Amino acid sequence: MAKPRKPKTDDNAKPENSNSRAVVRHQKLCLSIDIDKRRIYGYTELEIAVPDIGIVGLHAENLVIESVSVDGEPTEFEFYPHHQHTESEKRWSSVSSASSAADVASSMYVSALERELVPNLLIMCCKPEKSASEQQGQQSLENGLHSSGEPKQNVKLVRVDYWVERAETGIHFEDNVLHTDNQIRRARCWFPCMDDTSQRCCYDLEFTVAHNLVAVSTGSLLYQVLSKDDPPRKTYVYKLNVPVTARWITLAVAPFEVLPDRHSGLLSYLCLPATLPKLWNTVGFFHSAFSHYEDYLSASFPFGSYKQVFIAPEMAISSLTLGASMSIFSSQILFDEKVIDQTIDTRIKLAYALARQWFGVFISPEAPNDEWLLDGLAVFLTDSFVKRFLGNNEARYRRYKANCAVCKADDSGATALSSSASCKDLYGTQCIGLYGKIRSWKSVAILQMLEKQMGPESFRKILQTIVFRAQDTTRSLRTLSTKEFRHFANKVGNLERPFLKEFFPRWVGSCGCPVLRAGLSYNKRKNLVELAVLRGCTAAPDTNTMVLNGNIDSENREGDIGWPGMMSIRVHELDGMYDHPILPMAGETWQLLEIQCHSKLAARRFQKPKKGSKPDGSDDNGDVPAVDMRSNTESPLLWLRVDPEMEYLAEIHFNQPVQMWINQLERDKDVVAQAQAIATLEALPQLSFSVVNALNNFLSDSKAFWRVRIEAAFALANTASEETDWAGLLHLVKFYKSRRFDANIGLPKPNDFHDFPEYFVLEAIPHAIAMVRAADKKSPREAVEFVLQLLKYNDNNGNPYSDVFWLAALVQSVGELEFGQQSILFLSSLLKRIDRLLQFDRLMPSYNGILTISCIRTLTQIGLKLSGFIPLDRVIELVKPFRDFQAIWQVRIEASRALLGLEFHCKGIDAALSLFIKYVEEEPSIRGQVKLGVHAMRLCQIKGGSESDNDIKSSTLVALLRLLESRIAFNNVFLRHHLFCILRILAGRLPTLYGVPRDQILQMDLAEICSEQKNGFVAIVKETKSLEPPVDTPNVSHDGLPLPEASREADTVSNSHERKMPVVKIRVRQSAASSRAEEADNPTVDKSQGGHNETDRGGSSSISVDAPQRNFTEAVSISNQNLEEVNSCHDHGSRMTASIGSAKLASDGDEVGKELQCTADSGKISVLPQSDEGPLFSGIQDIQGGSIQDNIVDVDAQKYASLQTLSVMRHEVEGGTVAAVKPQSHGKAKEKKKEKEKKRKREDPEYLERKRLKKEKKQKEKEMAQLLSGEAKQKEKEMSELLSGEAKQKEKEMTELLSGDAKASSVELGVKKDDSGIKLATVQYKASESSVSKVVTTKVEASEGSSAPKFRIKIKNRSK
Repeated sequence: MAKPRKPKTDDNAKPENSNSRAVVRHQKLCLSIDIDKRRIYGYTELEIAVPDIGIVGLHAENLVIESVSVDGEPTEFEFYPHHQHTESEKRWSSVSSASSAADVASSMYVSALERELVPNLLIMCCKPEKSASEQQGQQSLENGLHSSGEPKQNVKLVRVDYWVERAETGIHFEDNVLHTDNQIRRARCWFPCMDDTSQRCCYDLEFTVAHNLVAVSTGSLLYQVLSKDDPPRKTYVYKLNVPVTARWITLAVAPFEVLPDRHSGLLSYLCLPATLPKLWNTVGFFHSAFSHYEDYLSASFPFGSYKQVFIAPEMAISSLTLGASMSIFSSQILFDEKVIDQTIDTRIKLAYALARQWFGVFISPEAPNDEWLLDGLAVFLTDSFVKRFLGNNEARYRRYKANCAVCKADDSGATALSSSASCKDLYGTQCIGLYGKIRSWKSVAILQMLEKQMGPESFRKILQTIVFRAQDTTRSLRTLSTKEFRHFANKVGNLERPFLKEFFPRWVGSCGCPVLRAGLSYNKRKNLVELAVLRGCTAAPDTNTMVLNGNIDSENREGDIGWPGMMSIRVHELDGMYDHPILPMAGETWQLLEIQCHSKLAARRFQKPKKGSKPDGSDDNGDVPAVDMRSNTESPLLWLRVDPEMEYLAEIHFNQPVQMWINQLERDKDVVAQAQAIATLEALPQLSFSVVNALNNFLSDSKAFWRVRIEAAFALANTASEETDWAGLLHLVKFYKSRRFDANIGLPKPNDFHDFPEYFVLEAIPHAIAMVRAADKKSPREAVEFVLQLLKYNDNNGNPYSDVFWLAALVQSVGELEFGQQSILFLSSLLKRIDRLLQFDRLMPSYNGILTISCIRTLTQIGLKLSGFIPLDRVIELVKPFRDFQAIWQVRIEASRALLGLEFHCKGIDAALSLFIKYVEEEPSIRGQVKLGVHAMRLCQIKGGSESDNDIKSSTLVALLRLLESRIAFNNVFLRHHLFCILRILAGRLPTLYGVPRDQILQMDLAEICSEQKNGFVAIVKETKSLEPPVDTPNVSHDGLPLPEASREADTVSNSHERKMPVVKIRVRQSAASSRAEEADNPTVDKSQGGHNETDRGGSSSISVDAPQRNFTEAVSISNQNLEEVNSCHDHGSRMTASIGSAKLASDGDEVGKELQCTADSGKISVLPQSDEGPLFSGIQDIQGGSIQDNIVDVDAQKYASLQTLSVMRHEVEGGTVAAVKPQSHGKAKEKKKEKEKKRKREDPEYLERKRLKKEKKQKEKEMAQLLSGEAKQKEKEMSELLSGEAKQKEKEMTELLSGDAKASSVELGVKKDDSGIKLATVQYKASESSVSKVVTTKVEASEGSSAPKFRIKIKNRSK
């Protein structure tokens, strides 16, 4: 087995030896908890391998450190709280628009996240100073004892006595309940630790509580000790033998009721007494999931026990809090035997929490880039449970819907799973919100694709191998990396290395899913199917290029040309079903495939055609009887499917005759095929009665999967119109009445929910009927009457099941109605029914307040739709009382969201955000704050980005920024991220940290933090190295992507994928004074950059741009021309080229000038919004976003003196790159060397395919060049004559101007080759207002490994 690669260190970090950083070997935590006084106090002991410097850094927040001792002796320590709220009006003075507020928010957020990485409890672990002779003697003794083995590590026992100052985050008090949460980097808020994902150790835990309380924590319960105090107290002792990170240490203390599992002694369930009746009904199935995972993985549960704790929903920060060997859930997922709708969701949630114990807690990711793998494996294991216990249809349908969501959202680098820019630089925030869900769904989809490639048993063996290796006691680390999993896929899964080499960079290391558009035609003469396919991608090509360039681990830089493998086409014929894996996912985007039909019936019928049949074999879909399964052309085709087994995560648009879609819906048993057919038939522009009948027949089929039947019901509702004589509406009403109405009296029967699938379908019918619209976009009178009748005559007597979800669905269907002149008369009756349900629910609260929630939503929808008839103030008065803090948590949050929506539609986004800030500050529950933050994000997205910045006052933006910096946001990691996303959305940017520029202000803030801690230890550390806490300060660009390592002279960036190319180096020298002057004169540059500019670090910087080669040359005018401004604004993903036409390349015996082009890649800033400042600022963004960070270019100087002679050209080649100048090379030796390189490459079949495609393209380009060469020379000559006269006139005017205050500037362009002389061309141009003289010197040198020259352009700035 190949050795797993060691985890990579940070980009700028030095390689560390075995004793360069502190490592926690073991930790003991002893706490005494007084719930009445809300106090936590105690101590923690850590066995730490101390580094050579002798100082250990721990994380601690919201704690009061009383004393610190090392090996029993008191020691010096320094404590720096991270969150120190400093109010300064000067900080908000620059906030004048949504864009500037987003810039400030980005700086604040990234700075706060970076500060959290720095240890803030620094402990001196060195022994008292000894003389030099004693130290030498001790060192020689140690070297003699450990000369044969590993170097001895200095292990110290560090004890920290402390008490918790604020139990606001990390640990929470609520009535007589205490519990922790596993928010990112918040374990430090209740015990000192190394709160880092790379630090894992075993734990001993002791918690002393009142005798009537139960303390549940991670690990196995060893024993309980009852003290003799009055009143007596009880101590619970736990031991965790599996090394985990501090984040997974969990504690819950309350008067719990303990329910042991009847089937397994390892399982136990705890809840508060009020919810005990629901507990057993909820967890009765759980031992089956527990046993299934052990059987599937062929291993026993890694921890000694597993506890499930259920607390009140207003206490929990989320519906699930993970911990090692235990999970904390919200009690709102508990249900009794009367509730039907909650069953499936609760079981899947409990099964997922158990799967995370295996993958995520027990086996942890080796690096942030590997988190996707553990998350995907946990969801994959959960899907195996769904398939086993909830059915294959449920599993496939869920996967299909998740894949559809991923294809719609996977369009930016934020969804790349294993790139450093999308993981490490996001500080763990990539798992929060919508992008977290998309990444999770994409992760499991990729693993399921691998399972399809290697087979279910091989994939299962891989998981068994991973778990078996992790349970090996000889291994110190239980981690898993992407490279190790790729190795297992090759060795255990028998997947070939070339396939894996393409698969992982394309699917895991980049973003985007394939988009296929296909159509078919049946060739009756040849008896075959002609299939035309166009392949695209959900992400822009420049986005993939940017992600791949930022991904250091990427081995395949050409992954954007396609996807590895072949996609299958399944053809259903009269004689059977046939799979054809013939659709390549790489190569040409256009594909024309021919599939031979197996049926012989079509051939015989072609020889003896019937009278009146069409000889051309064209399809005719008009008025086909439903019984006939063929089209009128007598083809053997019933229907076709593309990628039937979902082997690819792809968005497929397939075009086939309508009758084939009907055949697929009626005869294909796959739920995915049925759902695809329904979606296509629903979207048809013209509907026939055969389509409506097919949908109705499927809805009435009780053997079909109930979720797909619900889709058919909504499709029928969408097809109902006057053109179809309301056939869809009539079918829905008829279906419902046939199941639920008494035929004798014409009224609904009493409820009977014994048939669960039928219950779910009938529950959705009223909602579907409410979606029917007439030509005037209003609901038909029949639909309104039908919904009112169901509300009026609902009767649940004699039904053993609750009808709360049934009634809630009816009430929400009222909110979907659109009232017209005829149906407005029923509004008062509907409102009375809703008011009656509200009163009833207030007296007898329903399950989780679901009925009141649906009533609030419906009242809000009706109020917004009928604002002309119903005053919104009246609706607000009705909803406001439900915000009472004595109400159920779910009801209170729903009322707050409704009021925010009303405020938004009445007064705009500014008033809604002001109200949102007020509600967040008033909301006591952390989970409620998160719900409000998500709703505010949706309102901002409805507002439509930054189209109307004037709608938002600067005071509101400042209030949002203050909330982002407040302790409320620090205590709630999810709310803080949502606040940041709100400000990003208001500025028209993506709601993610991906692509946010890391400016120098962040580095300066971190430097100040480090200097404070360093200065604090000057008195402690004597004759030792200066202390600098580990801070990651990578060299980052303005688009958030890490750049390569900077050299001492300059920052160089390579933007080309080829190795041997001429390199253009531009060196810019500026004095510090001129740089500061330019920065002061141009405050608007900051806005165009999306962040704060960096200050000048040195005197010079340079950018290296690989000049792509070109296969033709052009003659260029040599005369001095007027420099004109030609910077243009390009679309994202384009490349900006600027040619220096005044430079002439001198060669031996060759008088033809060659054009020099400088190419700047603008694809790297595609994640940033396009600036509104004009073309000039776009050009500055392109250059500075690429690599020029140390020198801020003056706007005026850039406008009038930026090498602008030139023409802008774009020449596209395969892969989205741009071909620029290709100088002619001389010498047969060079040609032979290239031929050898080509022969070596020809051994690769993939290279041969690419070569063939390029050859065809070059042939076309050559023909075009020949046609254009004559015209180009003629135009060149005319332009030269025209510009020579203008240049002389301009030169005369500039001479007169320079005689005054303006100072002359010169541009010296020198071209040098190996043995040739130097020719200089000097161009005078108008200087900017700043008195700076610039000299641009261009040198041409031969680059290494190529005959092409290298151009060096130096721009020197000299002040007066």
